[in-house]
Amino acid sequence: MKINSTIFYLLFLLITQSTLAQQRIGLVLSGGGAAGIAHIGVLKALEERGIPIDYITGTSAGALVGSLYACGYSPEEIEQYVLSEEFQLMTSGKLNADKQFLFRKEDINANVLSFSFSRDSILKKSIPLNLVTPSLLDYEMMRIMGTTSSSKANDFNQLFVPFRCVASDIVNKKSVVFSKGNLNEAVRASMTYPLYVNPIKIDNVILFDGGLYNNFPVDVMYRDFHPDFIIGSKVADNPKAINERDFFGIINEMMTTPTNFNLPCNEGIVIEPKCDVGTFDFDKVKQAIQDGYNSAQKYLDSLEKIINRKIDKEELLAKRAIFRNEIAPLNVSSISNNYNRKRDIAYARKSLIRSRKNEVLSPEKLEKRYFRLYATSQIEYILPTLQKKDSTFNLDLKITKAKDFKVDVGGHFSSRAVNTGYLGLTFRSLGKVASSIHAESYFGKFYGSAKADFNLEIPSVYPISVSGYFTLNRWDYFRSFATFFEDVKPSFLIQNEVYGGIKIKMPVGNNSKLTFDARYFGIEDDYYQTQSFTSKDTADYTIFSGSTYSFEFLKNSLNRKQFSSSGHYFLFKARYVNGYENTYPGSTSILKDTISKQHSWLSLQTELQSFVLDYDFFHLGIHAKGVYNTQSLFANYTASLLSLPSFNLVPDAETYFLPEYRSPQFISVGLNFIFSIYKNIDIRADGYVYQPIILLTQNTDGTIGFERSVNSTSYLLSSSLIYHSPVGPLRATINYFPKQATPLAFQISYGYVIFNERAIR
Repeated sequence: MKINSTIFYLLFLLITQSTLAQQRIGLVLSGGGAAGIAHIGVLKALEERGIPIDYITGTSAGALVGSLYACGYSPEEIEQYVLSEEFQLMTSGKLNADKQFLFRKEDINANVLSFSFSRDSILKKSIPLNLVTPSLLDYEMMRIMGTTSSSKANDFNQLFVPFRCVASDIVNKKSVVFSKGNLNEAVRASMTYPLYVNPIKIDNVILFDGGLYNNFPVDVMYRDFHPDFIIGSKVADNPKAINERDFFGIINEMMTTPTNFNLPCNEGIVIEPKCDVGTFDFDKVKQAIQDGYNSAQKYLDSLEKIINRKIDKEELLAKRAIFRNEIAPLNVSSISNNYNRKRDIAYARKSLIRSRKNEVLSPEKLEKRYFRLYATSQIEYILPTLQKKDSTFNLDLKITKAKDFKVDVGGHFSSRAVNTGYLGLTFRSLGKVASSIHAESYFGKFYGSAKADFNLEIPSVYPISVSGYFTLNRWDYFRSFATFFEDVKPSFLIQNEVYGGIKIKMPVGNNSKLTFDARYFGIEDDYYQTQSFTSKDTADYTIFSGSTYSFEFLKNSLNRKQFSSSGHYFLFKARYVNGYENTYPGSTSILKDTISKQHSWLSLQTELQSFVLDYDFFHLGIHAKGVYNTQSLFANYTASLLSLPSFNLVPDAETYFLPEYRSPQFISVGLNFIFSIYKNIDIRADGYVYQPIILLTQNTDGTIGFERSVNSTSYLLSSSLIYHSPVGPLRATINYFPKQATPLAFQISYGYVIFNERAIR
């Protein structure tokens, strides 16, 4: 009997040890925005002690971290990724300069605010549902998670670690659990924080952040995986009392159902990292990871006593290597967007792949062409998913067209008398081709303009666009450097332009393009050739009309359309002008007869700006411009001066008439010093040297001519305090024009000093 008892005891120990050896561990990761990145630190600590993870469920940020781990990435690799510049760009809705496509960017204008609306609803469908555009986020999730899940038959049980995530069906007020399908799509739905990123549809259901109804999916863990022990990582709480001015807090309170963060049984433990990281503080992810790691350390000894099973680090690395070697590389051989055949957009396929040549896109080609397509103004949003073929993938694009109409509002509003409003309206269409009709107007006493254009883009891997345009410009200069509300003297110079033509554009890489332009123009300048005139005097006026043809190469990766602090800019432009001049003398003119002349000339212009030092707190740029112009003399000094190229590297110089910075041939070089003292606040100092090569001169008898310049060097200085707000720059500026009677000019202004292109100047 004693022998039988011994055998029974040994069998009991064997069964117990066998059960412990098969002990399965589940990890539950809560939501929490940027604070949810602390889960990486928890994973890191668990792996260091060899604590196995057999199943993962996650919500929102927990779904992101958990899915990366389930795709076979180590905590160290995930940490490196979220600390990268790419991740910071993803979370802010921005793109690196090398992913932007200059060819499809709209011509710059003075808009500070844009909104779109549809033909069938001006308000109902026009309010934006996102603060950031998740273009890079969606692409990266497709690249990492989409290839993995598609290679594993879109079965989340076949991932390196079986995985579940939850999203919220706000129509039916219920939580949705994903166990299969496109992993990147499922995680994207789980992360869709209301009003931060736009919602998506899966199986025709609109989905939002999983944390709205289930911010700690421990119930999913129990129901789907039945683990022996659960480790929870919780960085979220149910909403507390909110401030009546907390917009996101109020929205969150309205939409969120309280979550039960307790484990339903004793076989588990919850780690609660204490993170002082806000929901959108993604610049603090390093701190969040460290907080998660430190918090997990406190539980490791207890976990080791409970969990007898351990996994060897080398064994884990080997298993990861085997798993990831089974994932097919991202080579795309076909494109579809057949989720709704009525909306099939041929333009997208033709922009990405040359189907007639059976082209297979490498990851590098796909990325370049994908973001080129996304730059199309007629496209609002793209959600990419993958379907595995033999050794390649089909890329399926769920494309949301941009709303038909876009309105732009802006201008430049200054303490000087040069205030200018801006209003633009664009109609956009997308199908087999992309087209747009655009009309805009600048309005103000100093500057007024009206422009209309029609643009048609023929889709191709190497696209080309053709546009026709018509423009009216008017400048009304004052004999005053007035500040604030001083009265200004009567106009002494008015310039009117009208021109129309055709432009053909084509890309040269992502940040460069070529433009060929042919136009007819008519220019009228009304001016006085003396400062001693009265309201009874009549002005001289010169009419110059003809045709001009230009070729332009532009490379631009600057971070802003004005007052930039990083990136590079290069412009080369060649223009041929042929026209006929008629100058009619006024009552103060030294000329008595009308003068008619034929003119033709060639103008070459180049401009370079490069920020050679680009740090977080300091930026140093080099800015230079050179002009070579073979222009002939007009009838008088003022008419000739007005037709000459001008130095305009300081934006405010465009709002003054500065004869000392006009010449047919010149070189100018300057330095830009920018100190970023706080987020979006810069102290800026710009200094330039202007050296004319040939000067326009006037003799005492009124005759004019060109002569070589020797001692005519001039300078220009500008200093500003700028706040780059989400709706345009607000600045206080002091400009120094040393050859003016009042060299220092101070102004407070808001908006952009941007005007429509001049006819020939």
